[in-house]
Amino acid sequence: MGIKKYKNVFEFTEQSQDLELPLTWKKPKKIFVNSMSDLFHEDARMEFIGSCFDTMLKGNHHVYQVLTKRPDVMADFSKLFENHYLDIIPPHIWMGTSVENEDFKWRIDALREVKCHTRFLSIEPLLGPMGKMDLSNIDWVIIGGESGAKFRPVKKEWILDTIKQCKKQKVAVFFKQWGGFRPKSGGRELDGKTYDQYPKIRLVESVLKEVEYDPQAFAKFSKSKIEQKKSQNGISIQVT
Repeated sequence: MGIKKYKNVFEFTEQSQDLELPLTWKKPKKIFVNSMSDLFHEDARMEFIGSCFDTMLKGNHHVYQVLTKRPDVMADFSKLFENHYLDIIPPHIWMGTSVENEDFKWRIDALREVKCHTRFLSIEPLLGPMGKMDLSNIDWVIIGGESGAKFRPVKKEWILDTIKQCKKQKVAVFFKQWGGFRPKSGGRELDGKTYDQYPKIRLVESVLKEVEYDPQAFAKFSKSKIEQKKSQNGISIQVT
């Protein structure tokens, strides 16, 4: 790609040198965390994930969008977070999962298990009808068509049905794009209007910004909790 940190292309790589970059940005931003990968990838070390959240806690003048295709792993992490910090993930950190079609609606149930204030769905690319959705405890839905050389066209009725369900269940909805060869090829108007809603962030008192984070201590704590869970489930553990 011509950029040193992307030398491994699509192989999962922890970019530790960029962890504190958001703390240097004084103007509040909406930050899409790990846009080219998945923070909850199976190769991600627990202390690295914890370090990312430490930055998000300290840089709480920003809003962070954390998107994963592994909401079950995200939920497990959130429980470790709660046990460690004695509080759930605060409102300025939005926790989300991708749901491309009806086959992946199980991820919505898994996302509901995440211990946080703000949850969102990325229904992008929308690759098929979603069917009936339970959007309880979901704050925001993004909808969009696929883009790229081999994009699969999105159907208008899939979009309209998803928007209708969001409205009925009082969930903020954002229609991002029709998609096409390029992301902006089809624009983002639907029947002459745009959908630009964002979730309402709940204001809560939090002292998590002041908590000192120790990566090694968090890794040790996480390992003990994970092993305890496996032991309770009757799985044999070999500790080296």
